[in-house]
Parts: sequence; structure tokens; C-alpha cells
Amino acid sequence: MDQAVETGGKKIFETPLYPYRRTADQEPGASAHHPVVVVGAGPIGLAAAIDLAQMDVPVVVLDDNDKVSWGSRAVCYAKRPLEILDRLGCGQPMVDKGVEWNIGKVFFDDRQVYEFNLLPESGHRRPAFINLQQYYFEQYLVERIRELQREGKPVELRGRNKVVSVEEKEGGVALTVDTPDGPYAISADWLIACDGAGSPIRSMMGLDFVGRVFEDNFLIADVVMEADFPTERWFWFDPPFNRGQSALLHRQPDNVWRIDLQLGWDIDKEEEKKPENVIPRLKAMLGEDVKFELEWVSIYTFQCRRMEKFRHGHVIFAGDSAHQVSPFGARGANSGLQDTDNLCWKLKLVMDGLAPESLLDSYDHERIHGADENILNSTRSTDFITPKSEISRIFRDAVLDLSERYEFARPLVNSGRLSVPCVYDGSPLNGPDRLEGGPARTRPGAPCPDAPLDSGFLLDLLGNRFHLLAIDADIPDSIGDGGVVAEALRLSSADDSDGGLAARYLGEARSAVYLIRPDQHVAARWQSFDEAEVKAAIRTATGRA
Repeated sequence: MDQAVETGGKKIFETPLYPYRRTADQEPGASAHHPVVVVGAGPIGLAAAIDLAQMDVPVVVLDDNDKVSWGSRAVCYAKRPLEILDRLGCGQPMVDKGVEWNIGKVFFDDRQVYEFNLLPESGHRRPAFINLQQYYFEQYLVERIRELQREGKPVELRGRNKVVSVEEKEGGVALTVDTPDGPYAISADWLIACDGAGSPIRSMMGLDFVGRVFEDNFLIADVVMEADFPTERWFWFDPPFNRGQSALLHRQPDNVWRIDLQLGWDIDKEEEKKPENVIPRLKAMLGEDVKFELEWVSIYTFQCRRMEKFRHGHVIFAGDSAHQVSPFGARGANSGLQDTDNLCWKLKLVMDGLAPESLLDSYDHERIHGADENILNSTRSTDFITPKSEISRIFRDAVLDLSERYEFARPLVNSGRLSVPCVYDGSPLNGPDRLEGGPARTRPGAPCPDAPLDSGFLLDLLGNRFHLLAIDADIPDSIGDGGVVAEALRLSSADDSDGGLAARYLGEARSAVYLIRPDQHVAARWQSFDEAEVKAAIRTATGRA
């Protein structure tokens, strides 16, 4: 039985998942110092801790809670973050429990205007998306931390440890932490703030967001019901059950369905959350005869905002503490996982003395690029879903009408541009692209797409270190520069029975050599091996160019 679930599908949110325990840091006279402290034991903070621990970086996670999050919260996880979770050792339980989907349908009024497939090509280990309640996600991440602890990895998770003050100091950070036994002080070389959209760390440091708050509110409801709707994403514009507004339906495990209903701007949020007001709305959507149980309700306002900088000295922000976007498009948790995926290998190199501290500035460059991409897409989605003028509404409705019959109009429909992998075009870490005729999808800065091999899948062979990937090309067993070593991964088109590897990595070229970063992004590529070029690309990718 899942720890978060008891008989009848009721959620156990009151059972501590990482209960408070007194530590040696709290003893009188203790002078506690840690290489890395992560604040926040949500999905992003736990993922950062796992990533660092797998690389033998000692890390302590502090959270004022000790339980899984209430309600499903983040629910959609895209293919690229699932691949990141595979590298962290906890992707499989997510997929095993989650509900897989690739198909989305768009409705206007009472009719379907079109449908789309987010993963039309074969040869991928993971689906386009899974739906899974956040409390399961947190549970699997904590279980992974427990596994690492049993393996002797240096990771510690402290519940009911609330950070109440942060002070930057030379070469690190000083913290005051409150507990049931009173406060204690610790210091750290690095602090990673993953403490959510209302980030107390951000407030303590006098920092804030820049961006837009949109004038609209949405009701989120988790509903337990047995229904025969297919496992697809359904989005309605101006449906009969919510006139002039929009709605979204997603299936989750355990017969839990996520429903989003647009409510408008001028509302009483507390009133709208009351069951006597929520249930009639749901019955209008689902039908008077459908039996359901209301499990969790929340109201959110669209926000597309970010910090001006994510790195502030030895304090680094990731996930919702660094940026916020609207939920349509599933870009919140998916983006946060890409934050830590980008950050942790760089922090490891800096801490080991193999890269200058300025390498961490590339985290700002690359992940602000990712945040701006998400904010742009979320802003456009919001403007389409909630038109701000009559002419905008006329345009939107015309696009929806045309999309029913004409394919050209369908790309204009925006029910939430769904999360896609971020490509770091223009990154200072990108090396040369000398693969003539190489596919655009694997250019420098791009994440490596998976590909089926006779022995399994490509991404299973890439870990959290540099690799030199050769396809029908000669390369040495390893090549290093300044203590950073790229290990050889040799593949042949003979391993490529369905052509996926050639299509994604060769294109029109007959051979290829790729330098791949520890986060599985392409650093540089060539037609053939050149020692001087590869060493220069390693220097560039580690901020030593």
C-alpha cells in the first residue's frame, strides 16, 4: 500500500514522511558547517539533494514541514523531466504509478474542434506526459533519498527545521534554524533556495519578482469518481457548463480527476472554495447523475514572473522560488527540474576546484533563458484563454471555428503551450557546431533526445558526467582537460535497427562526434574527432575558455 493512500483512496496527509529528529548540530557549543544546504523539501529541493548526493556532494535539506504536500498540486510531468528523473534513479516508480498520455483534445462550445498528438514518433522510452499527484512524487523522491542514505551517500533530510534568518558572509551563508527544540545556527558554503513561490529566503534577502499578474482566477478541484473518459487532456473554450470561460480535465491515478474552471477576476476566493459553491459547478460539467467526491480545492491567479537574477553570491534560487508561470502548459515543476539538472553538475565542478565560480553565472544565463521562454509561452496562452478585449475574443473565437476544418488555424489555438525541453541557444558554454548536415534538434545547447538501440536506450548510457559520443567515428577511450574527463561512448549505425539514432544524431552526415555535458545537453559536435577541438570545447563547457 502506498504510504500516501489508505483504504478507500483517502489520503494520509497527516503522517510525517520525514519526522523531526534532533541532530548533533543542535548540541550546545556545536559549530555546524555543511558544504550545501537546500531549503525546501518539495520536488525541486529533493531532486537537487538527490543529484548532489549521487555525485558525493554532502547536502542537508531543511523544511518547516515533515509531510507530503496537501492536494495534487503539480500534476503533469513531461518527457524530458521524466528522463532527468531516470538519471536521478526515481523515474520508473513515477511512470509505473502515473497515468500516461500523448493525446489532447480541444473543444469550443459543445463540439470538438481538433485533437493533437504530443509524441507522434516512435523510439522513445518515456511518454510525452504522465499525470501524477505531487504527493506521490514527493514520496518517491524521499524514498530515493532513503536508498542513497543506505548506500552511504552524504544526504540528510530534516523535517520541522524552519530557516528564520539568512546572512551572506565571505565565502558562504549563515543560517538560523528554528525547531521544536528551539533555534540553532549552521553555516554553508552554498545555499540552494527551493522554498516555493512565496520563498521566505527571497523575502529575507529583500529580493522580489518582476513580471505580470493576470486579472483572472481559476478553481482547481481534485474529484474522486469512476468515469469512462479516455486518458487524454481535454480543454474547453466557452463550454455550456461554464459560459464565457474555460475548463480543463485531466485524469490522475486512483480515480482522481483534476478539473480547472475559469472563474473570472472579481470573485470572493473563500466563498468560491466552499463545497456548496464548488459542487454545483462540477455537476454542471459532469452531469447531475455522476457520483463524485470532492477531495481538494484551491484557487489560483495567473502569474508570469521571475527574479531578475537566480544567483546571488552563494545563494542560488531554483523552481518556483525563482520563477512562476500559469499552470496551463505544465511548465512549473517541469521547469524546476530542469533548473536543478542544470545547476548541480556545475556546483560539483566548482566545489571540486575543476571550474571557476563564474561557471555558476551560466546557470543564470541558461535558466533565465528557460524561464523567459516559459513566461513568453504562458503569457501568450493566458492572453488567448482569457481575451482582454472584445476584438481579441472575436479573433480567438474565429481561430477556434476555423481549426475545426482547416489545419492552418490549429497552430494558432493556444490552450496552454505544453512543456518542451529547453534548448540553450546562445549559451556561453556552447562549443562549435561542425557537423555539416547534422539535425537541428541536436545542435549545441540542445538536450539529447533519446534513441532506441539494440541494447536498450541511449539516455540509459549517459550519466551525470561528460561523455564523448561517437557514431561511426574513431575516438579515444577518454579525453580530459584540466582534470575534467569525457568518457567514450561508441555507437554504430549497425545498432540502429529502426533509424532513430541516425535521424536524431546524424541527419545527412555519415559520422558524428558529440561532446555531451553531465546534464545530457550537447556541448559541441563534429564530423570526426579532433583532439584540440574537443579539449577546447571541454574548457568552454566548464567556463574555462
